Amino acid sequence: MPNAVLYHTEGCHLCEEAQALLQQIVPPEMVELVDIVDCVTLMGQYQTSIPVLVNQQTNVKLFWPFDLTDIQEVLK
Repeated sequence: MPNAVLYHTEGCHLCEEAQALLQQIVPPEMVELVDIVDCVTLMGQYQTSIPVLVNQQTNVKLFWPFDLTDIQEVLK
């Protein structure tokens, strides 16, 4: 079961950067990628702040910009 969610959308270069950072330290099976375009509620919440990383266990949210250290801190 994923312990993190990355809210993103296709064609977002910041989202691509965030995903590349995540791939450096988190196994792919531990991250659920959620495209906000598929949900009106998520679009309303995150359309101006994606990418957003969420720790599923603590519900702590990390808004862009973030780096490897920030990711490690949120997911520990």
